[in-house]
Amino acid sequence: MPDPLPPPFSAPYAPDDTAIASRLRHDARLGAEAEARIDRSATRLIEAIRANDDPLGGVEDMLREFALSTKEGLALMVLAEALLRVPDARTADQFIEDKLGQGDFVNHETKSSAFLVNASAWALGMSARVIQPGETPQGTIGRLTKRLGAPAVRAATRQAMRLMGSHFVLGETIEAALSRAQSQTARGSRYSFDMLGEGARTADDAHRYFESYARAIEAIGKAAGDQALPDRPGISVKLSALHPRFEAVSHARVMTELVPQLIDLARRAKAFDLNFTVDAEEADRLELSLDVIAAAFANPSLAGWSGFGLAIQAYQKRAADVIDYIDALTRALDRRMMVRLVKGAYWDAEIKRAQERGLDGYPVFTRKAMTDLNYVACARKLLTLRPRLFPQFATHNALTVATILELADDPTSFEFQRLHGMGEALYAQLGDDRPEIAHRTYAPVGSHRDLLAYLVRRLLENGANSSFVALAADNRVSIVDLLRRPAEIIGSDSNAAHSGFPLPADLYRPQRENSHGIELGERKALQTLTSAIAAERKASPAINTSTAEQTNAVITAAQRGFKAWNGTPATQRAAILDKAADLLEQRRAHFLALLQSEGGKTLDDALSEVREAIDFCRYYAALGKKLFGESETMPGPTGESNVLELHGRGAFVAISPWNFPLAIFLGQVTAALMAGNAVIAKPAEQTPRIAAEAIALLHQAGVPETALHLVQGDGAVGAALVSHPAIAGVVFTGSTEVARSINRTLAAKDGPIVPLVAETGGINAMIVDATALPEQVADDVVTSAFRSAGQRCSALRLLFVQDDVADRMIEMIAGAARELKIGDPSQPSTHIGPVIDAEAKQRLDAHIARMKREARVHLAAEAPAGNFVAPHIFELSAASQLTEEVFGPILHVVRYRAERLGDVLAAIEATGFGLTLGIHSRIDDTIEHVIDRLRVGNIYVNRNMIGAVVGVQPFGGSGLSGTGPKAGGPHYLTRFATEQTITINTAAAGGNAALMAGVE
Repeated sequence: MPDPLPPPFSAPYAPDDTAIASRLRHDARLGAEAEARIDRSATRLIEAIRANDDPLGGVEDMLREFALSTKEGLALMVLAEALLRVPDARTADQFIEDKLGQGDFVNHETKSSAFLVNASAWALGMSARVIQPGETPQGTIGRLTKRLGAPAVRAATRQAMRLMGSHFVLGETIEAALSRAQSQTARGSRYSFDMLGEGARTADDAHRYFESYARAIEAIGKAAGDQALPDRPGISVKLSALHPRFEAVSHARVMTELVPQLIDLARRAKAFDLNFTVDAEEADRLELSLDVIAAAFANPSLAGWSGFGLAIQAYQKRAADVIDYIDALTRALDRRMMVRLVKGAYWDAEIKRAQERGLDGYPVFTRKAMTDLNYVACARKLLTLRPRLFPQFATHNALTVATILELADDPTSFEFQRLHGMGEALYAQLGDDRPEIAHRTYAPVGSHRDLLAYLVRRLLENGANSSFVALAADNRVSIVDLLRRPAEIIGSDSNAAHSGFPLPADLYRPQRENSHGIELGERKALQTLTSAIAAERKASPAINTSTAEQTNAVITAAQRGFKAWNGTPATQRAAILDKAADLLEQRRAHFLALLQSEGGKTLDDALSEVREAIDFCRYYAALGKKLFGESETMPGPTGESNVLELHGRGAFVAISPWNFPLAIFLGQVTAALMAGNAVIAKPAEQTPRIAAEAIALLHQAGVPETALHLVQGDGAVGAALVSHPAIAGVVFTGSTEVARSINRTLAAKDGPIVPLVAETGGINAMIVDATALPEQVADDVVTSAFRSAGQRCSALRLLFVQDDVADRMIEMIAGAARELKIGDPSQPSTHIGPVIDAEAKQRLDAHIARMKREARVHLAAEAPAGNFVAPHIFELSAASQLTEEVFGPILHVVRYRAERLGDVLAAIEATGFGLTLGIHSRIDDTIEHVIDRLRVGNIYVNRNMIGAVVGVQPFGGSGLSGTGPKAGGPHYLTRFATEQTITINTAAAGGNAALMAGVE
């Protein structure tokens, strides 16, 4: 009887590299004779790579010709990624000119005799000659050349891209791929077919991918012949292509909806006895992937079949743990499984994600040698677990191949794998030397448009300067260098981590420590956090509104407390803010509970807000020590001392909004405090408890109660504070209307002219042209428009999409938005929580009703009862139909023709706002033109347009969007200060002794 299934997979998400290196380096040692055999085998394979004279040419030839370290290589990569999806001639011409102008394709002398290289270089060179800079349609010269040459240029450049693509892709359909594979199969090559495409964003995408997989399995099975596994073809499936919300926080939904689909596909593959491999995903999806795989693999209908498999990434530090888990799973079910071992394909994204999330470490190795070392260690482990696990070693590294050959015994109990279009010379030589060793070709199948993202990923992986493929093809690199063992390259355990990649916590050092986050894809961390939040949920006493008398008394008290606080050394004030940041991290769960219960924040939003509040404390502390610490010595004549000092202004009023009741609240307060001011904080009436708890924390950190005061109440209380004659300044975040009112009140008062630091909203726009990747646009638009229920100052309100691609873009955006879960913000699976109150919902409902009458409806999702507003998407006939900021999950879309981009920019200018702007384009000239034309505070290119990071993306706008300076930026604190210049005549007492002492 089979054993019980093992518990769900769990392993440290980002363990320390040093301990791993110690184990791996120790286990990597082989005897001298074994190492000599590895050297001989690897040398023979490398020599075969360098002697390759394939007349067609391959990827190695392209990488050698157009290295990614050159401008030509980078331009070629971007062309390949985007050109074939551009439908209109105008945009294609601009794109081609933009990219070909970035490299010297005209004078590029080909070094290769390969047809693939020469044909591509010729086409690109011809195009570059015809299209010279300045000859775009809007130019004033070269129109005749442009008119005659553009069609030829487009045809030649597109053909160059297709030529490259055809070498990577086995066929545009599964039938074409199978036909092309038949000739290779006769020579002993096995195939695994990969149906190209990005992860699903919509339910329709997921259904289409499922049907594509099902049809491919049927076609592959019918053409498979009668060999037995493992000598049979296979197919790779991507879980994220089969579900539009394949993410850890949607675990229950994924298990319910995706597992039956995976079982269905696996049964179809079993019927033909195929190899069925579940591809690897990003690190944050690993636990979820293994849960799905285990649930499907355990289904009784799949018993007796050894073709089910998965891919494991050796660059993940948990790779060996995954192998142990899979071994335990197969033992418990008394079944066999095929395991593809790869290096990994998302390395750059994994590094960035860990840094953005403020994790304790990286889930992947930061040095390639550590990945190579771990790959061999995992290979050794897999070889010891045969026959229950059938290893499939995917590599183009001759040294890795030679090492595995030395470690393995039975040559029929494993196989190698290579990417179609790569590693051909290496495996041809291996086939000649060791014909009993099988290798499988991993073959992409799909249209050239689907190829794009895949192609660029392969080029980045294998064209990097550290890649074995790139080095092996370079005759300037000696074979001796290529044979250096990973353990030797690492040298010592302390060198396991890359010195150029600080841990996420150290990202901003030496200035300050980064705020700590958690990875929601790590089950243990998520469970620990949610349990801690649940323990903090409790009823709180009602908050009383301050009376007029109390408000006046607070102002008087703040005036009295100002002098002592302003006289406190800047280093001491900074230390208090640093302590406040530490206390926030210690009490994270408490504030998360408050943000969810009072502010309606989802878990992800609440985490981001606590981190932002912590970052404000540390950033202003670090900045303040420099600005308010030592006096700045000014230049001047001898015999005179001139210094500039900064001091606080007095009693500063801080009026904050409800949409960021902790981060903006503390950002305002800590900035004013660091500058030496006494502060009177007036939070939004909807979120009084969060403010009260934050003020108590600052007091505990060491801010004197005389220097920091809290006033609760509605707008009338704020107005009373602003109008008081003793106020030395106001910092405000909120609506433009209220900012105007505050400005008028301050201007009308007699006495000192005091500053107003105001950050208001905006009709924030995003421009998307035809070169943009639809999946990336969908992700970024949905995040920008609907995250936080659209209740962010920076949220996307107005989307301009080029008409040529608008239908597909809008369809994908609407489909992705339909998959968002609306509901209880305390549930980790919720994407959209409530709007702040019933009044806000009424305003939004009224706008929705008007839009349904006046605009075209693309999405009108349903919301549960309560203060919930579902995502809506309306298409306007003109941008002028949107006359005000709509503060909720409502997106307005306007189509534009490529030649009318100027009208789009004029429409954005006409709003008068200038807070945030998004641009999605692969044309650098277009991006630069938009940036030069629009005076917008924060511009985001090819990413979402929310979530400005303190000290990284200082936040704030101009025009109707605020006064500046930017919050979280280097100029912010000075607006809270007065400047004092002190000049001393040091020669007044009888002459300049210092000068005379230096006379010869």
